[in-house]
Amino acid sequence: MSTAKKEYKRVTVKSLVEMKKNGEKISMLTSYDYSMAKIVDAAKVDVILVGDSASNVMAGHETTLPITLDQMIYHASSVIRAVERALVVVDLPFGSYQSDPKEALRSAIRIMKESGAHAVKLEGGAEIKESVKRILAAGIPVMGHLGLTPQSIYKFGTYTVRAKEDEEAEQLMEDALLLEKLGCFSLVLEKIPAELTKTVSESLTIPTIGIGGGKYADGQVLVVHDLLGMTHEFNPRFLRRYMNLYEEMGNAISNYVSDVKSQDFPNDEEQY
Repeated sequence: MSTAKKEYKRVTVKSLVEMKKNGEKISMLTSYDYSMAKIVDAAKVDVILVGDSASNVMAGHETTLPITLDQMIYHASSVIRAVERALVVVDLPFGSYQSDPKEALRSAIRIMKESGAHAVKLEGGAEIKESVKRILAAGIPVMGHLGLTPQSIYKFGTYTVRAKEDEEAEQLMEDALLLEKLGCFSLVLEKIPAELTKTVSESLTIPTIGIGGGKYADGQVLVVHDLLGMTHEFNPRFLRRYMNLYEEMGNAISNYVSDVKSQDFPNDEEQY
């Protein structure tokens, strides 16, 4: 495969398909606010996901389920104002698309109109077929999400690896082919065996984005707070921490507190 890298001034859904065709891996990270998105975009990350993981890392909930559509629009709007290059994809939150295709379309339209986002992401396969069709028919790009789907955590009962058994792996493959046929521009594959990711990726013309899916995906995504080590309780095998900001930020803040208490801050040069 070619490893030629094309410079993209603006990443689009077509850019991702082109990257896969050219053998260039796709980088994707989450962001939920203006300041972080500014940094992530400047680093030339290809896709920024405004994930419903904001429910965990921003609001402190145990699962992604509590976050609302209004809250997702708020986070997405903040991110969009910072971004100049990356494609911005926004999760449709739990309860905003599963039961009614018309509600799914209304939710997607609100995200696109009120935040200015470029695409939406939905979890699931055949069971959300009609919602995906309705959203795509309105001209809204859709990213799929298969494997471990956190919005279904109470159905699964655990965050363990999915599709290890043949039956579930076959269903995942069927769902992946279906989502591509419907018109999704990409698929997230979460926490599934690497060999299954390889099979799926080689079977699709649209790119796959892995999180805990191994090296054969066409791209990778992580939660930016995990990558930077701002979180420290979450330690899955697939996570590589590039910094330990939890410790570094804690030390910096402790030093600030000490300087205030000792009257070292502010000094003569730090006042008017």
